[in-house]
Amino acid sequence: MTRRPRILVINPNSNEAVTEGLRQAVKPLSYAEGPEIVCTTLAEGPFGIETQEHVDSLAIPLRRKIEATNDADAFVIACYSDPGIHVAREGTSRPVFGIAESGVLTALARAERFGVIAIKSRSIPRHLRYLRQMALMDRLAGERALEMSVAETATGDKTLERMIEIGRQLRDLDGAGAIVMGCAGMARHRKPLEEALGIPVIDPTQAAVTMAIGTIAVG
Repeated sequence: MTRRPRILVINPNSNEAVTEGLRQAVKPLSYAEGPEIVCTTLAEGPFGIETQEHVDSLAIPLRRKIEATNDADAFVIACYSDPGIHVAREGTSRPVFGIAESGVLTALARAERFGVIAIKSRSIPRHLRYLRQMALMDRLAGERALEMSVAETATGDKTLERMIEIGRQLRDLDGAGAIVMGCAGMARHRKPLEEALGIPVIDPTQAAVTMAIGTIAVG
């Protein structure tokens, strides 16, 4: 019997509510003939990844997690800062996708300029450094923050309302033709946010898993 390919989606923070949100987000991408998509939590990670220190501290734990996983055909690092992605790629011959990189590249296929909804203002300089590394600053319409924690974006009652407000600012004031949700914890809000804004809204984890599925499909 042929083994079914497996994609391992790693939540680098230790918040199980975020991991459950990831499971719900990738459900539409599961089908009988396709890869098994498994979401897991990095237990040693911080409860929310909100600082550069958090990001830097995850590189080696993620590398070890990936090196120790022998039954996955592709990996997704499900944090919008793509922590440890280059170190992780050095540790395996299998593809490793970061959700920030995947989310932005998907947005570029949907609109000339994209906007990003961040969790907090202090996340924005970190995200901009990454976009400069990818030479994509000229396609960025803007990035605006919810000023909420990762935990609040995953479970808060007011999160969608705030995301719609920020999304409208990115669309109307900054000229964004597509929106990237800048945190894995926002996953459950993608569809209602897109309906409210009337422009494409990219869940970066869905984007990364979609790329992983395509990569596995073509061998």
